[in-house]
Amino acid sequence: MNLRRAAGLALAGVGATALANRALHGRAGELEAPLAGEQRTYRWRGMDVAYTEAGDPDDPDLVLLHGINAAGSSGEFREVFSALADEYHVVAPDLPGFGLSDRPPLRYSAALYEDFVADFLGEFDSPRVLASSLTSAYVVAVANRLDLSRLVLVCPTARGGPDPNQAVRELVRAPVVGDLLFNAITSKPSIRYFNADHGYYDMDSVTDDWMDYEWRTAHQPNARFAPASFISGYLNSEIDLGETLAALDVPVTLVWGREADITPLSDGRKLADEADARLVVFDDAKLLPHVEHPGAFLDTVREELAADAA
Repeated sequence: MNLRRAAGLALAGVGATALANRALHGRAGELEAPLAGEQRTYRWRGMDVAYTEAGDPDDPDLVLLHGINAAGSSGEFREVFSALADEYHVVAPDLPGFGLSDRPPLRYSAALYEDFVADFLGEFDSPRVLASSLTSAYVVAVANRLDLSRLVLVCPTARGGPDPNQAVRELVRAPVVGDLLFNAITSKPSIRYFNADHGYYDMDSVTDDWMDYEWRTAHQPNARFAPASFISGYLNSEIDLGETLAALDVPVTLVWGREADITPLSDGRKLADEADARLVVFDDAKLLPHVEHPGAFLDTVREELAADAA
């Protein structure tokens, strides 16, 4: 095969890949809000950050912050959002780079998310905060800058990926090839696999409709840029989570799924000891007890938040 023919075949392959990537984006369609409520926009550093608001604005503020993964969004709280709005003014943003928020091609970092969390929470009057997984660490990192009433943290961790790897990040960010790789990571079989592997103890807890939404949010324009930093380790927090929690002057409740393996229950017990925090454990749950056991989870949150008024 001569060089010209090889180059032509390579270009044809790149073109076919680009067309396939574009077709997937087209199939994903326009994304709708995953939560019922008023849809609002918070302008931050030139980005429109989408959030859903529900409940009486005169009730205490409760901000829900979703965890980070390739298909992350505020829809993580779909099973508890409306019920919490019966008693609280509930606000749930899509973090920058996710969901309905703008997804500029930034090199996202833990510091960026810490700054966002600090600025967004600073808009509210002594809010209660319910945060999940890696995002919990961003809240803890900035909590001393803020006037927070209480923290409820679900399977908190300061590490969501390996040590930072620039080559991996730039590969996923790359045109065409990065799209192709990210499309493989966020294919419907991959989403189902990751949900079963570490998201849910019982896959009956997650519907096909929801996994379709996860696929669609992961195939919006520029969807790969924030996850590129996540899977390459650049969204890991630099804080010592236990030490920083222990130094906070804010009541903290830790919620854990007994079967969680990425952040095992042993981590929860250690954090609870270090921070003198209450640890609530849900059987038959992994990382998402608020989805798998929404009724019992709501009871726990109401009990913990009611302690503030006692």
